Amino acid sequence: MLSDIEIAQQAKMMHIRDVAAKAGIAEDDLEYYGKYKAKLSAEAIIKAENNENGKLVLVTAINPTPAGEGKTTVTIGLGDAMTLLGKKTFIALREPSLGPVMGVKGGAAGGGYSQIVPMEDINLHFTGDMHAITAANNLLSAMIDNHIQKGNALNIDVTNITWKRCLDMNDRALRNVVIGMGGKINGIPREDHFMITVASEVMAILCLANDINDLKERLANIIVAYTYTGEPVYAKDLKAEGAMAALLKDAIKPNIVQTLEGTPAFVHGGPFANIAHGCNSVQATKLAVKLGDYAITEAGFGADLGAEKFMDIKCRMSGMRPDAVVIVATVKALKYNGGVAKDDLKEENTEALLKGIVNLEKHIENMQSFGTPVVVAINRFMTDTDKELEIVKEKCREYGVNCALCEVFAKGGEGGIELAKYVIDAIEKNPASYNPVYDVEDTIENKINAIVTKIYGGNGVTFSAKAKKSIKMLSDLGLDKKPVCIAKTQYSLSDNPKLLGRPSDFTVEIKTIRISNGAGFIVAEAGDIMTMPGLPKVPAAENIDIDENSIISGLF
Repeated sequence: MLSDIEIAQQAKMMHIRDVAAKAGIAEDDLEYYGKYKAKLSAEAIIKAENNENGKLVLVTAINPTPAGEGKTTVTIGLGDAMTLLGKKTFIALREPSLGPVMGVKGGAAGGGYSQIVPMEDINLHFTGDMHAITAANNLLSAMIDNHIQKGNALNIDVTNITWKRCLDMNDRALRNVVIGMGGKINGIPREDHFMITVASEVMAILCLANDINDLKERLANIIVAYTYTGEPVYAKDLKAEGAMAALLKDAIKPNIVQTLEGTPAFVHGGPFANIAHGCNSVQATKLAVKLGDYAITEAGFGADLGAEKFMDIKCRMSGMRPDAVVIVATVKALKYNGGVAKDDLKEENTEALLKGIVNLEKHIENMQSFGTPVVVAINRFMTDTDKELEIVKEKCREYGVNCALCEVFAKGGEGGIELAKYVIDAIEKNPASYNPVYDVEDTIENKINAIVTKIYGGNGVTFSAKAKKSIKMLSDLGLDKKPVCIAKTQYSLSDNPKLLGRPSDFTVEIKTIRISNGAGFIVAEAGDIMTMPGLPKVPAAENIDIDENSIISGLF
């Protein structure tokens, strides 16, 4: 059996100009990064604005488990299946972060015969977007510390600097550091912190910006610190936005690649959904909608994270609305939610399956509450038994949704035909509406409480003294009328990763509230969330290698 990377390396890729031509993109609108990947020019985006909108399909999932759900694999396979059905299709995905690639989760280019290629390039550096975001973020950090060292004319309180440095790698040793050591010439000593690049507000801004002017305006409005009198200090006060935008001039342009079957795909932006808003760029998704009859996109982790943020943040800011939602589930993951240990998931266990399927039920209810038709995709594994698969199908019938057996990992687009037909049928028979979870004009406390009670199924919220202080400050500054982005564990509907299935009778503790003013939302951190992950005991990096012919192995 071939590995993912071996399948990708054997693929016969089309030149990217030919992939783009299928989507109606002229060669003059491409900026090549080799033969198989390119960026779209700003002119191409303007040209597409007059096109009619296609249908937008959002792919999400149940809460992730160590067994894996294959959401990206299903997204790609659904796009290929739509193409096989004669539909002009465009896929819009996020870019992988080197943190998971070198850590434990692996890449984000799909799997088996449902992948985007060139797989190695996409997972390793790609077109340099992550590095540009890192550079822009850290330029702002350097300008903050330089300003303080050169006299601090803005009266920045060095104990209240909210802007952190970043790095696109898992490195727990950098979570808390002291900088400026070695005497006055090296700066003013202070405590600082690193986060992973995908958690940077610059990443969120890049993904939510409509164009370069919007990008620059959002960068200018980043709040980096507070003065000794409690007034916010903005990036524009440091005159940083112009240089930051210059560093991002290429990164803001969507990247185009292809699936193994030649379906065009935008891969652009990569915020994590547990610590950021978890969606690819607005520009890429809008382009996919304008260039395809069907645009297939995804949102990170479970529907309680990425999909909720897609609906309540991305949709509000972009004006886009999904026409259907696909929820990916696996028999193994549902059994895990029913209490089965990871090592025992291959064994048939209908009792645990019935116990754990309530997690899927809650996600279906949540997505339907937004006013969007739902289809369930069972991402099939070889160990799934007919009896187990029939239980999931029967439960979905009880929940009032169609359920498709999805075999795109093994069969490519052909394995997603049933799913594609169900999605088309759902869109044609059930026009979507849009019902966000909360009113953006409500208080911060009420917005968070609405997400916790309606989406997570909790009893309510408790706020730490630190969070309460931040809420009051943001309200006093008039910065409270924004969407909320809750950062929490991806493994549970609650803020406790051990509460699997469909937990009830719990409260969510909000420990920290902070403003991502340039991105345009408020971040509420729940539980023990880390914005800089660490490497596992055996990092994936230990298995990655390259030979004398520059052939990479061990990447997945």
